[in-house]
Amino acid sequence: MKHSILAVMVIVMMVPTVLRGQEKVGIDTLQCNIVGFSFGAVTPFTGSNSGGLPGGTMKDLYEGPYLNFALEWAYKFKSNWMLTVDGDLWFGYNSDNLKLRAERMGDIYTSQGYLMSMGGSDGVVTLYNRGFAARAGVAKIISLFKKNPDSGILLKLSGGWFMQKTVQTQDMNEGQVPQLGEKMFPLYDHLRNGMILTESVGFIFMSNRHTYVNFKVTFDLSECISWPTRPYIIDNVMGLNGKDKNTYFDLMGGVKLSWMFPFTGKTSYDYYYY
Repeated sequence: MKHSILAVMVIVMMVPTVLRGQEKVGIDTLQCNIVGFSFGAVTPFTGSNSGGLPGGTMKDLYEGPYLNFALEWAYKFKSNWMLTVDGDLWFGYNSDNLKLRAERMGDIYTSQGYLMSMGGSDGVVTLYNRGFAARAGVAKIISLFKKNPDSGILLKLSGGWFMQKTVQTQDMNEGQVPQLGEKMFPLYDHLRNGMILTESVGFIFMSNRHTYVNFKVTFDLSECISWPTRPYIIDNVMGLNGKDKNTYFDLMGGVKLSWMFPFTGKTSYDYYYY
């Protein structure tokens, strides 16, 4: 009996060992909520002014590029389709980027091209653009890596509402310019609301193991249609002293980098332990 047991043990020891502590049995794409923060730059391209007046588009009004900050939310399905909601804020990289200000607002400038403050000194006024967009959309991740199916080429289409306007800051140490006070400035701010459609293409990386190593880089192209909302506007370049009844089309493009936080602790790998 003892010799039989010893023979069995010898045979087992001679058989190559193939057992492992764990074995990957499949790849599981994530299904989760994702929150992201984005930073980038937006450049206005040539648009068209349907009314035929000069100086109507954002490219005509403001020097580019614009800085762009965004907050994003997405829900990712296992199929790598995503539902998205995002809000963007942009403003001029040059903090004083309104073009042809003395010509547009000539009625309040001196013949030497200065603004007169209430104290009689030259007023110091900074004029620049500010825009905001709120969009909803859908996106699709095309996987490139077998070991990381949540990463790859990202295609996205989104649309929604946007607004843009001219804003100002005044150096109060030099005295306020009365013609650009709170009640008067809407005559010059080119406030417009409208619709925006954005197409995005880029690369998305979602780490298998690290919650904080998730990012995407995209190129965004946006088409904007807007309508002025002020009942009265003054713009000598555009020849406007009254209601602006034109419809404006603007085209913008830019690159955006996003840092993402998926609300899940599950990795992309399923393991079978034994």
